[in-house]
Amino acid sequence: METQLRIALVQWLAGDPVLSDALNDITEEAPSRASIPWLGIAASASVDWSTKDRRGREVRVALELQTRGDASGETAAIASQVEERIETMTAAQSGFAIASITFLRARAEQRERNIRAVLLEYRFRILET
Repeated sequence: METQLRIALVQWLAGDPVLSDALNDITEEAPSRASIPWLGIAASASVDWSTKDRRGREVRVALELQTRGDASGETAAIASQVEERIETMTAAQSGFAIASITFLRARAEQRERNIRAVLLEYRFRILET
């Protein structure tokens, strides 16, 4: 179910017209050819969250946003849009249902060559349908 969630999350984010216009790529992993700015899943991990009659997973997903520039305003605006989009993800998905989405943490840093990186971590609790 973790892989299904990752695929659905990338599709959900890519379906947002504002994000699609702001980013060169939205992908399941760091893109090999896309130029900055981009958004990708940096890592995910899951544990059992089953009930008596349904399989379930608690999946933690870390997304990395990379932008370039001296000012942090544009990066912050894109990160806010990513957060808003994740938190409104449709509960009913193909093969599973999202029971809850919880923001866990964020980290921002400036790297060499004016690259800005924001890591957003979320917890998804999902049940098989």
